[in-house]
Amino acid sequence: MLNYLLFDPTEDEHGHVNWDAMASVTAARVPALQAEVEQVLRWACTAFAGRYGPLDEGGDWDVDLQAQDDDGQPLPFGWQPDTGEVRLTAADHGRTTLTLSLSGNAQFAQAFEARWLAEPGA
Repeated sequence: MLNYLLFDPTEDEHGHVNWDAMASVTAARVPALQAEVEQVLRWACTAFAGRYGPLDEGGDWDVDLQAQDDDGQPLPFGWQPDTGEVRLTAADHGRTTLTLSLSGNAQFAQAFEARWLAEPGA
């Protein structure tokens, strides 16, 4: 179950699906947000091992991850495509805002929706 990331899907003319999520949290909540993002990316890295990359270059899934403070200044972060490990730095003041965009082909889309968007007990 996801507590911070609420995904909004869009589909393009090629059948690729993009899920966008944004979360804005206080410094105390950054570790929980980081853990949630890491959980999603570790799933993708495991379920589609070796298939990460731009969709137009043959990848099954791709990701764009951004972090910024209240002033819109980028925050340092990192993630490891081979493991899904995420490192996110909290803003010095105010809130930390993270945007996560995942895109995938039809096979990835079906697996992503079954894992992350299905209603519990459905």
